[in-house]
This record gives sequence, structure tokens and C-alpha cells, in this order.
Amino acid sequence: MIDSALIGAPAAVAAALLVQALLRRFPRPAMRWLVRVNVTIAGAALVALALMLTGVVDPAQAATAAAAKPGAGDAFIGAGIAVAGSTIGAGIAVSYTGAATLAAIAEKPEMLGRSLVIVGLAEGIAIYGLIIAVILIGKA
Repeated sequence: MIDSALIGAPAAVAAALLVQALLRRFPRPAMRWLVRVNVTIAGAALVALALMLTGVVDPAQAATAAAAKPGAGDAFIGAGIAVAGSTIGAGIAVSYTGAATLAAIAEKPEMLGRSLVIVGLAEGIAIYGLIIAVILIGKA
């Protein structure tokens, strides 16, 4: 376990440096975006692997707990859909309200307080999905 972590950490740093070098070669923003998305997905996979190797996350225990109750799997799928949908919705809402907030603050700096409240309300959408997920998992 520790051997793979000792090899994986420098490999991740080397991969990040390589990606930064590659990003400078791509003049088009679409290619930069594509490379960043791929690196983000790969980084998330490395984090998940590291958590499993260190024993923080145990997939076998989660599968055993899900199999113990007949309808528990449906609750976990519903919780995942609730969190994913609300997070995507919150991201879209924050992107539009954040852009409008920056434009409003650039014209009138005294609008900062009001604008941040609206952005905070948009971020609250993700919290509602998380609450629904906790309720669904609690009933499973």
C-alpha cells in the first residue's frame, strides 16, 4: 500500500507538470478546457484510489451494508441523483449570478452586499440536494 503511494505521489506531480507544459502549447481555449477536464477526472480517480489504499473508504463494507437491506440501493441511487442534480443546477445558477454580480460591482461598488446575497441564494440550491440525500440515506 505505502509503496504504491510513494510511487503515485511523484507520478502525480510529474503528470501535473506535464499537463501545465502541454496547456501552454494549445492555443485554443477548447483544447485547454478539454485537458483540464481530463486532468480533473484523473485527479479525482487518484484521490479515490488513495482513500481506498489508506483504508479511509472501504468499498466492500459499503456493498455489504447496501446488500443487508433490500431497498437500500434505491435510496443510495436517489441520494446520488439528488446531489448531482442540485450541484449542477447550483453551478449553473452561480455562473450566471456571479457574472452579473461582478458586472454590477464594477459599475457600483456599493452593490456588493446585495449581490453576494443573491449568489448565496444560488449556492443554497446545492444544500437542498444534500439535505434530501441525507434524508433518503437516513430512511434506507
